[in-house]
Amino acid sequence: MGLRSFVEVFPDSHFPLENLPYGVFRPTSTTRGDGSRPAPRPGVAIGDFVLDLSVISAAGLFDGPILKDSPCFLQPSLNMFVGMGRPAWKEARLTLQRLLSAEDPTLRDNTSLREKSLLNMNEVEMLLPTVIGDYTDFFSSMHHAKNCGTIFRGPENPIPVNWFHLPIAYHGRASSVVISGTDIIRPRGQGYPTEKSPPYFGPTQKLDFELEMAAIVGPGNELGKPINVDEAADHIFGLVLMNDWSARDIQAWEYVPLGPFLGKSFGTTISPWIVTLDALEPFACDGPKQDPQPLPYLAESKHINYDIPLEVWIKPAGHEHPVIVTRSNFNNLYWTLTQQLAHHTINGCNLRPGDLLGTGTISGPEAESLGCLLELTWNGQKPLNLIGAARKFLEDGDEVFFTACCKGKDYNVGFGSCTGKVLPAIP
Repeated sequence: MGLRSFVEVFPDSHFPLENLPYGVFRPTSTTRGDGSRPAPRPGVAIGDFVLDLSVISAAGLFDGPILKDSPCFLQPSLNMFVGMGRPAWKEARLTLQRLLSAEDPTLRDNTSLREKSLLNMNEVEMLLPTVIGDYTDFFSSMHHAKNCGTIFRGPENPIPVNWFHLPIAYHGRASSVVISGTDIIRPRGQGYPTEKSPPYFGPTQKLDFELEMAAIVGPGNELGKPINVDEAADHIFGLVLMNDWSARDIQAWEYVPLGPFLGKSFGTTISPWIVTLDALEPFACDGPKQDPQPLPYLAESKHINYDIPLEVWIKPAGHEHPVIVTRSNFNNLYWTLTQQLAHHTINGCNLRPGDLLGTGTISGPEAESLGCLLELTWNGQKPLNLIGAARKFLEDGDEVFFTACCKGKDYNVGFGSCTGKVLPAIP
C-alpha cells in the first residue's frame, strides 16, 4: 500500500507522496498590486497540484534544525536549497511527506493555509528550476556511441578506445537551456559542401531530438579539490528529462577537431520537475558490467543505475495525435551518474549548485530503443512512418514529447513530460 495524501492523487499520477519532485513556478491567476506578475517561487508536485513552498516556509512549518528560519524556499530558484546538501533534502522530504499525509491535520484542516499553498497545475507557469551556471553533456550510452560511430566512421572501429576508459563529455551552452513547452526555432548554419561548391549555408536539413536525462548538481566542490566517486551521490540533487536538440548536418561539418558547437547550442529543453535520488532509490538497479575495469578513481563501491523507462513521441505537423517512436531506459547507460560527476571533477574543476550534467543520448540495443532520429532512420536512409507522415528528420511544426515513469507495485515515480515544437528558421 502506497502512502496516502489528503490531496487527491490518481493511481496513474506521476506525482504521489513517494515522489514530491521540486520545481519553480509562478501563479498565472493573480497579479501584484502594480499589475506585475507574481515572483517565481519553489514548489513540489503532488497529484495535479503544486504546493507553494514559500507559503509553507512563511508559515513556519519547516521547523527542523536545518531548515528552521532558512530563507531557501523564499528564493526565485532552487539553487540555495540544492546547495545545502543531503541532510537538508532529507529533512525537507520528511516534513513535506508529513504535512501532505492524510493523517496530519496541520495543512489538511487549515482551510486558509491550504487554499493559499495548494494550486492546481493549470494555474501555474513552470520555470527553470535552477539558475544553471554551467552545462556539461556526456556521451555515456554504449549503444548510441556504437551506432553513431558506425554511421560516420564505419563498422570496423565504431567506438574510440578511450570511450571505455572515461566518460567523454563536452561543455555546452547554459544560456540556451529552456523549460519544457518552449518552441525551438530551426537553426541556420553551415553544412558539408558538395563536390566543388562552397559549404551549404541555410536552415538545418537534419534537425533531430536526443533522448537524455540530466543531473542537477547539489553542493559543489572547491576549485582544485576533486569529488570522490563514492561521495558523488551526495552532490547530485536529482534528475530531469532533457532533449538536447541537434542539427546533424551543422554538427557533422563543424565537430572536427573541437567537438559540437552551433549544431547543439541553439536549444536544450529540460522538464520542470527535479525528481530526487531519494525518490528514485526504490528503482535503483545494478550498474552495467564495465570492461576493462575503470581506473581506481572511477571504481565505485556501489555501482548502481536506475530503472527508469523512457518514451519519445512525435506529433507530426498537421496531425492531431502523437506517435511513439522510442522506448528506452535509463539503465542503458554505461557510465553511471556518480562516475560522470567524479570524472568531471578529477582535474580539480569546480561544480556549483544548480549546474546541469546531461547523460548523452540514451539508446538501448533494440531497434525500438534508439534515442534519436539519426539512429532510428540511420541518418535519413530509413525514414519513419508516422501515421502516414514520413520523417527522416524533424520538420517545421513537428512536436516532440519525452516522458519517463518508474512503475512500482503501489505507486509511480514520474517526471512529467519534456516537450517542444519546431518553428521555421528566421529568414
